[in-house]
Amino acid sequence: MPDTTPIEQLKAAIVEERERTLTEQFDRVLSLVRVLRQECPWDRKQTPESLAHLLLEESYELVHAIDQQDENELKKEIGDLFLHLCFQVLLGQERGSFSFVEVFDALCQKLVHRHPHVFGDTLAETEGVVLKNWESLKLSEGRKSLLDGVPTVMSELLRAYRVQKKVSGVGFDWPDSEGVIDKLVEEIKELKAASSKEEQEDEFGDLLFSLVNYSRFLEVNPEDSLRKATNKFIGRFRRIEEHVEASGRKWDEYTAQELDVLWKMAKQWGARESGPAIK
Repeated sequence: MPDTTPIEQLKAAIVEERERTLTEQFDRVLSLVRVLRQECPWDRKQTPESLAHLLLEESYELVHAIDQQDENELKKEIGDLFLHLCFQVLLGQERGSFSFVEVFDALCQKLVHRHPHVFGDTLAETEGVVLKNWESLKLSEGRKSLLDGVPTVMSELLRAYRVQKKVSGVGFDWPDSEGVIDKLVEEIKELKAASSKEEQEDEFGDLLFSLVNYSRFLEVNPEDSLRKATNKFIGRFRRIEEHVEASGRKWDEYTAQELDVLWKMAKQWGARESGPAIK
């Protein structure tokens, strides 16, 4: 039997079907990424920048699996996301920037430093105190602004939420929800009074920002809330689509009143998803 090359031996070990320990499985994944990087034309071309959008997509797919409560898909999506993280570390190694050991060491050092109430003698008996200490510790690590750590690539709804949470941690906040409600009423009036597209866009943004502010007082994550509302709408609309298809009629043959009736029926049919009434 002819001698095999190291890369061929590695590939054979990867595809071998046998039970493995956690450490062996981890090494298997790292070996798989290295093999792909060497032998796959697509993987050889990738850079941190070219993979960035895929990393976001995998994160969204993972959240979708969580929403669907699909354990099998959740397992797969976690694996996909982990693959991308491994790829990013491999690219870091190629640049001579960092290794897995350094990544894990930096993670542990950061978490130990930011949890003095667990690993030190700091007292923090409530979640609020923990979060306040967390932000203070970030500033002590060299950040110039409290808002430096808010990514610009996340959804603007979540970004607004993160910004507001951070400034709230240092006391820059409404004293109670009543002030936020008054602000919402004010912003709605200003939006209705806006006369140009530019003014409408500006006032609509202020209204959204105020709504996000109110979500914090409700202890509701606006991103999660909107995602669930959208999913509800999709579910009910699909019920209507099924009815329209079964009826043999075309969409333009339905009046607005008939569609509103269908919408109310979709709610009564017990669809998992719901949404605002169709007018």
